[in-house]
Amino acid sequence: MKRTIVTLSVVLLVAMTGIAQKFAYVDTEYILNNIPTYESAQDQLDQLSVDWQKEIEAVFAEVDKMYKDFESEKVLLTEEMKKKREDDIMKKEKEAKDLQKKYFSKDGELYKKRQELVKPIQDDIFNAVKEIATEGSYAIIFDTAGGGASILFTDPKYDKSDDVLGKLGYSKK
Repeated sequence: MKRTIVTLSVVLLVAMTGIAQKFAYVDTEYILNNIPTYESAQDQLDQLSVDWQKEIEAVFAEVDKMYKDFESEKVLLTEEMKKKREDDIMKKEKEAKDLQKKYFSKDGELYKKRQELVKPIQDDIFNAVKEIATEGSYAIIFDTAGGGASILFTDPKYDKSDDVLGKLGYSKK
């Protein structure tokens, strides 16, 4: 009897282990820092950023100089000349702001260059994680980069979103 209970317990334990979902984690920051092409891409992006920032600062310095010159010469200028100088200063300031937008906006040159240089590396990492998840039968792989934990990969067979919609009385679109 005792032997049957032990055998049954072992079989039940093995069965439960087989059903259990497996989880894992990776640190993408650590991974990226150990990929030489990422370091090189980051150096290129940093250098571009510095160069573009210097270019923008030079235009803003020119705006500042134009404004100071205008202020010191203002009393000697006719109304028409004042208006022209003010317009020139405003144009130059707009040029500087347009440069900022061109280089550093959400869809700016820096973003495009980052997509060109870094996105392929990130895609390779994601594909490797996906392969590891499939080979190791992991349900979820977390990313611990930056001190937090975010989900990097989930096995779609564990997605219960449609079940929740069904419980709420809705169907998927």
